[in-house]
Amino acid sequence: MRFSVIIPVFNRPDEVDELLKSLIDQTYNDFEVIVVEDGSSLPCKDIIDKFSEKLNVRYFYKTNSGPGLTRNFGAEKANGEYLIFLDSDCIVPNGYFELVNDELTSNYVDFFGGPDATHHSFTSIQKAIGYSMTSFFTTGGIRGGKLKLERFTPRSFNMGISVDAFRAVNGFSNMRFGEDVDLSLRLFEKGYKSRLFPAAFVYHKRRTDFRKFFKQVFNSGMARINLAINHKGALKLVHLLPSGFVVAMSAILVASFFFPILFVLPILYSLMLFVDSLVKGNGFVVGLLSVVAAWVQLYGYGLGFIYALWLWVVHGTKPQGAFVKNFYR
Repeated sequence: MRFSVIIPVFNRPDEVDELLKSLIDQTYNDFEVIVVEDGSSLPCKDIIDKFSEKLNVRYFYKTNSGPGLTRNFGAEKANGEYLIFLDSDCIVPNGYFELVNDELTSNYVDFFGGPDATHHSFTSIQKAIGYSMTSFFTTGGIRGGKLKLERFTPRSFNMGISVDAFRAVNGFSNMRFGEDVDLSLRLFEKGYKSRLFPAAFVYHKRRTDFRKFFKQVFNSGMARINLAINHKGALKLVHLLPSGFVVAMSAILVASFFFPILFVLPILYSLMLFVDSLVKGNGFVVGLLSVVAAWVQLYGYGLGFIYALWLWVVHGTKPQGAFVKNFYR
């Protein structure tokens, strides 16, 4: 078996149905699918049964332990040379596995990842969040863009790794947030190499509203402090930019009451985001929502980073993440 596709899922049977449908007509089919239910109250077993004659798919149910350990559970059941981790809210283009196999055959790499794209069926908010999470003007290109401010660290919504490399670092840690970056950093520390496969994209739905999106990026900001604590040299300038944005923009907004001309700065930044979203092919409504998504992302991540830093420096407490119990609500 060439590839083992591992899909952790928590209370998302409809998403699993859509994801598995996208795997049926792949142009390269030397892969198995392992779906691991992480203690869901809405199991997807019936969905899996529908595909039993169309896909080489297996289903497992386990008590809830979070995404990282759930992926490890699936990896223990895998038979492939490579493990490919996908999130349940993804749709896979039908040439994905052929492209990945060609990349690995022509230029071997220990672990890899691809970017995400927006499907035409996504809601306007999902399209806006997709823009924000991939734009150079919000992330610095660290999530699969061509312009980059640091080496490529694959994200677990679209991530592949050789079985040997995965076992060498004992898989994912028990971190609830940032576990994919933690895995990549431990692989780098062991001397393994990564590479971006630019054309191996998946359609990634992400969050369905800005409240859930804020929770996600707030926890990502907190996780970055944990990563810096656990991995020397892991904190880069690009990771400080959102918190710097929060401090600078907050100061500008306050100062603009006394010096109104300063209000031009956040307006210009918002206008730049709007125009860039339009250039990327988004319509007027998605363009406007892209501005909202970018501000939510930068403030959410920046505030999470600042809060976790405060917990660590002032209280000596290692941050564990916020909204853990109701993260998906």
